[in-house]
This record gives sequence, C-alpha cells and structure tokens, in this order.
Amino acid sequence: NRELDCIKQMQFPGYFMIVWDFIRYAKENDIPVGPGRGSAAGSLVAYVMEITDVDPLQNELLFERFLNPERISMPDIDIDFCMNRRGEVIEYVKRKYGSDQVAQIITFNTMAAKAAIKDVGRALDMPYGEVDRIAKMIPPTIGITIEQAMKDSPMLATAYEGDARIKEVIHAAIRLEGLIRGAGVHAAGVVIAPQPLTELVPVTLTKDESLVTAYDMKAVEKMGLLKMDFLGLTTLTVIDDCLKLIKQNRGEVGEMSKVPLDDEKTYEQVFHRALTSGVFQFESGGMRDVLRRYKPTTVEDLTALNALYRPGPIQGGMIDDFIERKWGRRAVEYLLPELEPLLRETLGVIVYQEQVMQISNVVAGYSLGDADLLRRAMGKKDAAEMDKQRERFMSGAAANKHPKDTAGKLFDLMAQFAGYGFNKSHSAAYALLAYHTAWLKTHYPVEFMAALLTSETSKPENVVKYISECREINISVVPPDVQVSFANFTPIGDAIGFGLAAIKNVGHHAIESIIAARAVLQSEGKRGFSSLWEFCEKVDLRLMNKRVIESLIKAGAMDSFGGRAQVTAALDKAMERAQKAQRDEASGQHGLFGIFDSDISPASGGHHEDDLPKVAEWDEHTRLQNEKEVLGFFVSGH
Repeated sequence: NRELDCIKQMQFPGYFMIVWDFIRYAKENDIPVGPGRGSAAGSLVAYVMEITDVDPLQNELLFERFLNPERISMPDIDIDFCMNRRGEVIEYVKRKYGSDQVAQIITFNTMAAKAAIKDVGRALDMPYGEVDRIAKMIPPTIGITIEQAMKDSPMLATAYEGDARIKEVIHAAIRLEGLIRGAGVHAAGVVIAPQPLTELVPVTLTKDESLVTAYDMKAVEKMGLLKMDFLGLTTLTVIDDCLKLIKQNRGEVGEMSKVPLDDEKTYEQVFHRALTSGVFQFESGGMRDVLRRYKPTTVEDLTALNALYRPGPIQGGMIDDFIERKWGRRAVEYLLPELEPLLRETLGVIVYQEQVMQISNVVAGYSLGDADLLRRAMGKKDAAEMDKQRERFMSGAAANKHPKDTAGKLFDLMAQFAGYGFNKSHSAAYALLAYHTAWLKTHYPVEFMAALLTSETSKPENVVKYISECREINISVVPPDVQVSFANFTPIGDAIGFGLAAIKNVGHHAIESIIAARAVLQSEGKRGFSSLWEFCEKVDLRLMNKRVIESLIKAGAMDSFGGRAQVTAALDKAMERAQKAQRDEASGQHGLFGIFDSDISPASGGHHEDDLPKVAEWDEHTRLQNEKEVLGFFVSGH
C-alpha cells in the first residue's frame, strides 16, 4: 500500500499500466522478456504486475531507489527483449497508441577531428591520398580536438607550417569541428505521447519511413514526454533458442521461472571452473579469475560479484578484500552491531547503493526517501551538499546514542563506497539471468552451445572461440553437410551440426531451398541427394548462383558427392544441365526424348560418382585456405 500510495501521489499509475500492457503482449506472443533491469526491480508493485521477475522482498531491494516522492523525476523502467523480436513490441505500441503518437528518438553524430579534415579536403578537391595522410597524423585518442592534435603530433604541426593548402584545410576543419554531421536513431529509446507528436515536438522520418523525434533524448525528457527504453538483449534470444532446441530434441518443456536457484552442479561445473563462455556478464578473463578465487555458491554471491567487477571497486582493492573475507583470511568486522543485518550478505563490505540508504536509515534516522537524496549527493561528490548531509547524519546518529567518532568514521566509509556503489536491483536481475544461462549450460550443454553458436553466426572469431570451448567440454561440432545441416547450429545426438548460415555467401533463401529439396527426397524414402547432379536438379537454382555452391564445396558441405576439386570441376556442367532440365520442366517438354539422351543413363536417374571429371584433389594448403575463406577457420586439418 505504501508503494501504491506513492505511485498515485506522483501520478504514475498510467505509466505502470502502459508498461504492464506491452510486457503482457510480449509474454502472450512468446517474445522473451528480461527479468527486469535498473532500479525498477526494487518495486513490489512491478513484481506483482509481472513487469519484473525479481522478488524485492527476498532480495531486500528498496522501492525508494526507484521512485521517491522527495525526488520528482520520471520513473524509468527499461525493458530487455529478445534481439530478433524487439521490433514486434515497438510495432504493437504503435498500433495501440497510434503511429503518430509513438516515435523513436533521434541521435546526432558530430564531426570529430579526422572526419572534419576528410570532409574539408573532399570539398576543396584535394586528392584522397593526401587528405587521408593528414587525417592519419591525428593521434587515435578518443575525443581529441584538432588543436590538441597539433600539440601532440609533431608531424601534423610540421605539415601545417610547411604547406599552405594543408593550413587551409586545417583552418576550415577547426571551424567545423564539433558541428552535427548527421543523424541516427537511438538504439533503445521510444517516446509515447498522449496526443499526436507533431503538436508537441518537431518530428522527422527515417530512411524506412518511421517516425523519429527531431529533439534528442535530453530535450525530450526536459519536455516531460514519456520515454521508454526497449533494449535488445542477445542472451534472451540464446535462452529462448535453447529451450526450443530442448523441446525439439528431447521433448522436454523447460520453464526458467521454475529452475532451482541452489543447484550445486551449476555452481561447481560452470562458476567454480570458470567455464563461463556464453554466461551472461561472466565471460571476461578478469571475471573468470575472480570466480576461480571466490567460488560462488548462491545467486546473492553472483549479485555481489556482478556489482563489484567494475573499474572503481577493482582499483580500490574491494574484490580482493571480499575474497579474503570469504575464506576467513581477513576478519569480517562491523563498526556498529546495527550494521550486521545490513552488511552480512556482503561480508561487511558496502557494495550496493541500497546499503548506503539502509545504513543512514537505521543509524541516523533518515527516511528512505531522504536516504536516496544522500546517496545521490555522495555519488555526485558535491562538497557543499556533503557538508550539510554530514551534519545531519552526525546529529541523527547522536540522537540514536551512537559514539561520535564511530559515526564520523561510518559517514566517511559510506562516502568512499557510494562513489562505487552499484544499484542492487539491477545487479540482482542480471545475476538471475547469468544463473539461468549457467543452469542451461550445465544440464543441456549441447542445446545451449548450439543456441550460443547460432547467436554468433555473423562473427567468425566468436564462432571459433565457442567451438574450441565445445571441445573442452567434450562436445564435437560436426562439419557442415548439405545432407543433414540446417541454417542454424543444431544438436545431432550429443554433437552439434554446423549451421549453413555461418558459411560466407550462403543466404537464407538458398538454405531454405536445400532443406525443402532434401525433405522431398526423404519423403520418397531416399537418404538425401545422391550426387551433385541430383543436387543441382532438385534445388531451386534461381535462389543460388555458382558462388553459393562453390562456398558450400569449400566448406566441405558437399564432400558426400566426391572430392572437392572434382565437384568444383563438374559444377558448371551440372548447373547448366539442371537449369535446362528446370526450364524444360517449366515449359512441359521434359521426358519426351529423355530416354535417348546419351548423357543420362536411365537406370541411375543421374550420374555416377566416377562421372566427375578426373582432376587432382586440392593439396592440404589449398583445402585449408578455402575453409578459412568461407568459415573463418579450419575444419578438416586442425
């Protein structure tokens, strides 16, 4: 009721209903939704409305960190959706509130030093090579200005002094630097307005005719418009794909909300051994090192590590301190006995912003709303505000009979940690997601790794990384094969079949045509394609040109038809003949003289393996080179 009263008093019920409505739509349409992110996970109302999936009572999260009557600002509920289907939710919101009342938000790209020089050079008709040479003299420091570059790069200064044209370019570029060069669309922000947006803000259309506000995010917020963040999160896509594969492969229906959070096997196999590829937010080398040393055993541990693994706490030595305390090599101490229930979970270390709020509430009698203002002042390191707060904290602590020097020490400690403090609500929601991925990886490793590989299809370097991790956990990845492979990486028993979509130049239409032709042959009781000739005849050659089939051969996906060099040599003839057959069939001429056609022996309905041209097989170097070209790595030799 306290939360409901606060939401009503601040006039935000409509906001909650809008969010509840599009999340309900996503869940009813099987679009994966994240467990919550940011401070919204601290709201019990949001949890009961199924906007978030993290129980704020069990996790001791604070509502005031999210909404606070003493801090009047728009609430901010950011929602994660599956990467592939996020657009469907935005489309639903447009249909519901009217496409003239919903828009994404514009972003402005400004001219940085190098871009300004290149643009000016082009406008002054300078040869590209020369302009590029000047631009390359600018040091690669992020956000560097041309004036700074002149001081840092002696080469640039010399060129400027020695050449009148270069001087002209640099003078003009300095005047243009920092101006807006073009506009883009904000990755996640969506505005929902109570009336047509044209009555409230200027709008513009993107290339694909969708509406965007012509004010950027800060301006839109200042105008009091309702902004929501619809974020795409690949992890949700991986979990969803994994559950679908489990159902397909084993007929089991998995529900992540029913997974036990204390599964020892998950902690031991994934977190203690730091085999965390694909485990949300726990993949980096540094984080793996922390996991090996800390050996987490609960979701609370994961929440704390998630909050601590950031530059501030790492440099402040907080992680080492945390690990030492866990193993009893350093004593866990509390400045006051009242702090124990608040800091027990984090071994006496202040890790979360919520703990700063609770301490000021318990020790110095702050209301949680005021405590949130104190947390903000500490985070911003506003000296004047801090002096005021310090006085108030000390008098509150004295009123509660706490010794003066201990209270002063405690305030300094809080101020030191508040700069690093992390939002526990956000950390708890993301730790839950990390645990879910780890649980799937432990109990269904083949399906999980297949889903993970599929999500990284477009990045060969990640595919290589995850395939080598598959080998570490004894899962073999079977090379691509037109007789069995699908577009995505797919479980085949206890192995993973390579996805055809991960082969360069092979598009989805071509893959669909291969799978459809194969299904027709299998329904006739055949094993699949009997030869290259049959393959070319049965697939739709309008959807795949020679380059696509050559890529399949180089990847080894056609090894069942014969040696790669022979199949490549026969390709032109096979395609030509199949195209003629497909044309004849379309015009109804096939079969009349087929029996007398000297090329085709009627018994086999095609050509024998030995009918492939007799050419020398590729040497190992050529074969591996070709595999690397279309797959990004070697399948057969390595």
